Amino acid sequence: MMQQEHTKPNFEFVALMASLMSIVALTIDAILPAMADIGIAINSLDPTQNQLLVTMIFLGLGVGQLFFGPLSDSLGRKPIVYFGFIIFFIASIICLVAPNLEIMLVGRILQGVGLSAPRTISISIIRDTYRGDYMAKIMSFVTAFFILVPVVAPAIGKAVMGYTGWQGIFYMQLFFALIVGIWFFKRQQETLSPAYKVPFSFKVFIKGTKEIFKYKETVSCTIISGLITGSFLVYLSSAQHVFEDLYGLTDTFPYVFAGLALSVGLSTLMNGTLVLRFGMRNLSFMALVAFTTIALTYSILFVNSHDPNITILLVFLSLLFLCLGFIWGNMRSIAMEPIGHIAGIGAAITGFVSTILSIPISIFVGSFIKDSVWALFAGLGICGLLSVVLFMTFKTRPLFANNHAFSK
Repeated sequence: MMQQEHTKPNFEFVALMASLMSIVALTIDAILPAMADIGIAINSLDPTQNQLLVTMIFLGLGVGQLFFGPLSDSLGRKPIVYFGFIIFFIASIICLVAPNLEIMLVGRILQGVGLSAPRTISISIIRDTYRGDYMAKIMSFVTAFFILVPVVAPAIGKAVMGYTGWQGIFYMQLFFALIVGIWFFKRQQETLSPAYKVPFSFKVFIKGTKEIFKYKETVSCTIISGLITGSFLVYLSSAQHVFEDLYGLTDTFPYVFAGLALSVGLSTLMNGTLVLRFGMRNLSFMALVAFTTIALTYSILFVNSHDPNITILLVFLSLLFLCLGFIWGNMRSIAMEPIGHIAGIGAAITGFVSTILSIPISIFVGSFIKDSVWALFAGLGICGLLSVVLFMTFKTRPLFANNHAFSK
């Protein structure tokens, strides 16, 4: 490995790694304003069924990351990224020519499989190339850029759709992937040294799974990640229906979506500072409790009543999303803490489990969001409550006790 602890990272490397990861967010979020038009084109007029166009890409991401990480340890980083881009191109063509919802869902799943390669391998390349403070610095820059993409993606999608129709969004994604793919081919060298290549074997999955189940907190935090991600997927997949159909915000939907996405980005950046003061367990637990309380409060206030005005809805959603930035990263860190000795396969398996768990949650809860947004908050509240119980039951350290932040 060409690890560099004292070489200053260059802007092009950071931008390239961020671009590899950002194709995922662009592919998921850019089609949101076009969901209704796509539904008409493929004769799928049920908005709850069309939510699968968002949800199913996560199935592909979950399955793909399980295999591409270990394969890159065997074959090298660059070949796996190329393979992922090839799958993505084929999948995008399937989406463009799909005559019905079923065929388009196949395309969306394959898009997820293909994009899981650059998404996963970019992290491996950063880990191969840098270490120490420089690695952390690069990851923070890449994450900050990655957070910005969901903010602007729906607005980009709506602008493209205004000129070319919904198909233009897929062509735009293909063009962006082609540019990044050529850039990666021309400018990024292979980072996995031949001396570090490991033969691929399915035994590694069996051994890794057995090892993970030795650590109850790792298992519980992986499940919590799935519950919280699943509840967020309900929002992501139903956002177009809620804001455009139920609230009539067809023209302003991309901007409303962007504002809410900024809430997640803000708390993600805040977490980087506050986690050093309060500790990841304390901070994530407080965020989980707040998340659950906010969702259940909405559910109780508006049960058996009409949806509130848009201002009240946005206040509740903004508060919920502020909590998410303190939950996702910390839960992943807590889950990975005991399994550092199998970090590669451990990350792949826990990521796969949490992603696969989130999909049925999203589909089930999303099926109830037809004439009211109430089911969204009820689902968020139940997932949050289960998460709090799991966290309290399987935590390995007492909360707020002997924490350096409280002993100063």
